[in-house]
Amino acid sequence: MNIRSQIRANIARTYILMTAFTAFIVLAAYVMGNALGYGNSWLFLAVVISVAASFGSYYFGDRIVLAMSGARPADRKRDFDFFTVAENLAIASGMPKPNLYVIEDTAMNAFAAGRDPEHAVVCATSGLLSRLERRELEGVIAHELSHIKNYDTRLMAVVAVLVGSVAFLADMFLRSLWWGGQRDRDDDRGLGGVLLIAGLILAILSPLIATLIQLAISRRREFLADATGADLTRYPEGLARALVKLTWDREVLEAATNATAHLYIVNPFKGKDFSAWFAGMFDTHPPIAERVRILRAL
Repeated sequence: MNIRSQIRANIARTYILMTAFTAFIVLAAYVMGNALGYGNSWLFLAVVISVAASFGSYYFGDRIVLAMSGARPADRKRDFDFFTVAENLAIASGMPKPNLYVIEDTAMNAFAAGRDPEHAVVCATSGLLSRLERRELEGVIAHELSHIKNYDTRLMAVVAVLVGSVAFLADMFLRSLWWGGQRDRDDDRGLGGVLLIAGLILAILSPLIATLIQLAISRRREFLADATGADLTRYPEGLARALVKLTWDREVLEAATNATAHLYIVNPFKGKDFSAWFAGMFDTHPPIAERVRILRAL
């Protein structure tokens, strides 16, 4: 395995997941719409509403997350390593230096946000800045810059629109059944009954399936950011060692919420037990041990 092949493999898997996600939404919209006699107009309506709801988070999400986290702007003298590492890596990657912020918390973590490299921020906790060596910090910051370079925030905004579309379709389908909104159908009643049952099953299961696909895409982008960051520093061991230290740190990040957990380099609720396979399906991050193993195999 080499870094370039790992990057290509992760990009390919993301495309496969996105294609499957889109196909699933088209199928769900077709079944639910035709089960009620409304055709395919539901899909268009769901996407329009989801895009409108996601507009604010796309353009102002970084400010919202920073405010929720209580982060302060980084100071060059006070946070010298953070500043200089970010500057050097931004120059090496050909990106503008993002705005830097610090969360005063002894838990070790970091995240990136922003819709593109020109409107990006990187935020780290004071615990991470004080306990990592410079080469380890380089690995973490390179990982976060890779999220920005790979437009992961933009991708996850698109995924959020798709998840919102599925939730809207399922909710409207169940409400229409409850209020008797099914149109009279001229087609075969047997087929209509099958579509109605299939639509009911999809309405119940589709939000769960959509969430699982969303989390799978999030985990895949973490692998991609690891590989891209290693390509930037040319030193995969730096990030691997940082991740090992993050594994040892079992402190929960108080500033994190369920809405922001997917942004961080490791699960901010890592003090909880997410080792079970079923629970791991709902985790926003891949297992750290697997990430370290892949980095050390590059």
